Amino acid sequence: MRKWAPAGWQAGTPSADAVAAVGAMVERLGEDDFGAQLLHQLHPTLPAASWSVYRVGPGCAPQLYLSASLGIPDTTRACWNAYLSGPVREDRSLGFEAGPAQRTQLCHITAGEVAGEHRARVYEAHGMAERVSIVQHGEDDALFAVNFYRHAHQRALSDAQIGDFEQLAPALLALARKQVALRGPAPEPQRAPEALRQRLLQLNAELTARELDVCTRLLRGMTQDGIAADLALSLPTVKTYRNRAFARLGIHFRNELFALVLERETG
Repeated sequence: MRKWAPAGWQAGTPSADAVAAVGAMVERLGEDDFGAQLLHQLHPTLPAASWSVYRVGPGCAPQLYLSASLGIPDTTRACWNAYLSGPVREDRSLGFEAGPAQRTQLCHITAGEVAGEHRARVYEAHGMAERVSIVQHGEDDALFAVNFYRHAHQRALSDAQIGDFEQLAPALLALARKQVALRGPAPEPQRAPEALRQRLLQLNAELTARELDVCTRLLRGMTQDGIAADLALSLPTVKTYRNRAFARLGIHFRNELFALVLERETG
């Protein structure tokens, strides 16, 4: 696995195909098929079969913003669910090893370098062989990641292709950010609050009614301030119920709550 700071973004010149691809995608910002079209436009420069844009981190709800595939059945949502079902809790491949001295870094990793459970559930199960990523560290410790995946039926990425990816990284990051701002997160199946309560009780039958109220709202993407207003509670009281629930479940962070519930749901 290789991680590096994008210090060389100004050092080279992207290929004509790469420049044309970025220009074409600016015109498609906000469109429904932006994800698939980006893969198509980039293919001469970066022949990825799928891509995803998501946010993860200890203090935030994991969120898939964009995903699509090209030339293969689209299993990106299944990959995301598999990632949340356990590997997200141990994944260090996107992290900043020495702290985010710079807010953005690039990453290149092959399936053989991915940790066991992560490799089996996400990479091997869906035929993914290699990934290049742009990772941006947020002030809330969340990581915003733009990922491109080579699949097993494709040739390994060449040094020249990875070099073009590095040169394109600022534009690709800006395009992804803008598309997210225009369209918001990717739609996903809605989970009924009662079903979430039942899954939480399967994990620990001692959760109280208020602890369940708080956890189900966290799972539905509400902020702690929003939960306090919705339940007519003070913010410190909401945090107390959250902390008690997390202690019963043996977790510390919101993303672990998502992983636990999804693991119960899909496992």
